[in-house]
Amino acid sequence: MKHFSAQWIEEWCQENGWTDWFMECSRYWAFPPNAVMPVPIPNQVLRTIKAEKGLCFEEKIWCLVAVLGTITAGISAYFLSSPMPLVAAFAFCAVTAARLEDDTLASLSE
Repeated sequence: MKHFSAQWIEEWCQENGWTDWFMECSRYWAFPPNAVMPVPIPNQVLRTIKAEKGLCFEEKIWCLVAVLGTITAGISAYFLSSPMPLVAAFAFCAVTAARLEDDTLASLSE
């Protein structure tokens, strides 16, 4: 899952003079000013962008689907008198939470 909007990365690159950004192996790379080799966009920069902008569109959609699915499962569990819809909703929410975790930023901070 992408955790950053392409527009956010593009804005930062333009403001700081970096060019030709691209995403490779879940990392964002760009050419710094006067450089001939691309380097990863610094982890601190990505954290700052994420803190300022919040969730991107894809993350918002996953959260919305998880919430709506949980509500639907709750109603279904009540009318069916079965906990299985709630079990399925729990499993889906667990997968969603795992996808929302930004493992690239967590692993790079060490």
